[in-house]
Amino acid sequence: MRKAILAGLFVAPLLAVLMWPWSPWAALGMVMVSHALVLYPTLRANAQWLGPVATTFDTDARELWLTIDDGPTADTTAILDALDARGARATFFVKGEAAANDPDAIRTIVGRGHGVANHSYSHPSASFWCLPPAAIRREVEECNRVLREITGSVPVMFRAPVGMKNPFVHPALGSMTLVGWTARAFDTATSDPEKVLRRLLPDIGPGSILLLHQGRPRSVEIISRVVDALQERGYSFVLPPAGRLKTKR
Repeated sequence: MRKAILAGLFVAPLLAVLMWPWSPWAALGMVMVSHALVLYPTLRANAQWLGPVATTFDTDARELWLTIDDGPTADTTAILDALDARGARATFFVKGEAAANDPDAIRTIVGRGHGVANHSYSHPSASFWCLPPAAIRREVEECNRVLREITGSVPVMFRAPVGMKNPFVHPALGSMTLVGWTARAFDTATSDPEKVLRRLLPDIGPGSILLLHQGRPRSVEIISRVVDALQERGYSFVLPPAGRLKTKR
């Protein structure tokens, strides 16, 4: 699908030039449609058109995967304490630049039984979706380099900043898995734990991937409330291997 979309993106303008003398509006429409076919999967989180995006994982139990973006931040230890007190595990999708500035936080996350994954090096949230191939590759590889130096291993999972990805992301990932989510907390827009929970609950089922953030004013409280509420509903929080990740619910 990705190759077909890219081919259309380059072929459509050529055909439009040939069509222009006979039907300018049709030529313009062809170009607009070809660009829309690229923009939609780029700006639409979890869209599969440009390549697979994991949105659930395979399980026969009431298991969930908690993923926490944007660390490490000053509240990392407090979040780890809250998770450990509840017997919950999470994967931290971290910024390479922040990890380089606080390698002890990364070692602590791993040492306490949680996962670490790639969330780009500098987290260019406003521009990642339109970066050229070399810049995308730098963001991925620099974060991998930092985490390899700290932990001794290379991450096998990547989440794009804000979930947006252009046609150059999958080629830059190689064997890494692009991870999206099943349920998004929108905890960057509200600091009310109950509102976050109400947004999450309708989309949650066995094998769901939950997206939350750290580094916000009430992140520890929000994460704790979410874990408590879902454990009360019989769910446990696990770290699924990449082989159990799925692209459809």
